[in-house]
Amino acid sequence: MTTKLPFAELHAFCDGDAPHTGNPAAVVALEDELDDETLAGIARSNNLSETAYLLADGADHWRLRWFTPGAEVDFCGHATLAAGAWLLGNGSVAGDVASFSTRSGPMSVTRTATPGLYAMDFPAIAVKRLENRPDGIDGLGVGAVEVFELVRAEPWPWYLAVFDSARTVAALSPDMRRLKESGALWSVTAAGGTGSDFVSRLFAQAIGIDEDPVTGSAHCALAPFWAERLGKDVLSARQTGPRPGHLIVKAGSAAPADGRVGLEGRARLFVEGRLYL
Repeated sequence: MTTKLPFAELHAFCDGDAPHTGNPAAVVALEDELDDETLAGIARSNNLSETAYLLADGADHWRLRWFTPGAEVDFCGHATLAAGAWLLGNGSVAGDVASFSTRSGPMSVTRTATPGLYAMDFPAIAVKRLENRPDGIDGLGVGAVEVFELVRAEPWPWYLAVFDSARTVAALSPDMRRLKESGALWSVTAAGGTGSDFVSRLFAQAIGIDEDPVTGSAHCALAPFWAERLGKDVLSARQTGPRPGHLIVKAGSAAPADGRVGLEGRARLFVEGRLYL
């Protein structure tokens, strides 16, 4: 018997109304729980950086899981934005807030007064400075000014390399084989950039992605990091690379709550239909 599931692809944290920007995410609405092997297989078939799975769990509330083509992850910001924007746009939410239960705790996507702009309430991620350079950092190709490690509960390490300029970050051409061998995720960042307070990129060979276009979870660390450094609680951020994108990040006094960060971004619907199993 064929199972048909509602499916959409959205481009999250897109660059205004520009097409083919931001980070593509698939969203699948489940009627019942599916086994992990099936969920992983769908994600591999979609071959996008993330596939988000929704299972209704009360009024305006869903259980949410995220799979890359290579693994399930504990947190994905852009696929959460895609899921919330899709639900809010297709009439599935009675109010203005889509709420989610996830492996990383409660999350939400809220419709703002600006059409097409959504606000998210996510857990903040702390960083700790490293005195010694981690294995594999030479794969970035250019020496970083400072290196930090994100304090989080994923099974792989995640490093934050700070560079001297946005131009240096844009010009990076890493050795992907070397980064994969490190078994780590690598965020790279610098202050400045055209129309932004800071820029970043993310290389994620550890989970099967050469370069993730615009990464919400990375900004849960970047937001408090740059807010403290720049003395600003509301910042404009750009993730550069092959598919650039833009978002507003809120930390400190502008954060939704203590230990949380606020992210605001847009999401464009690209494909909508049915997935057949």
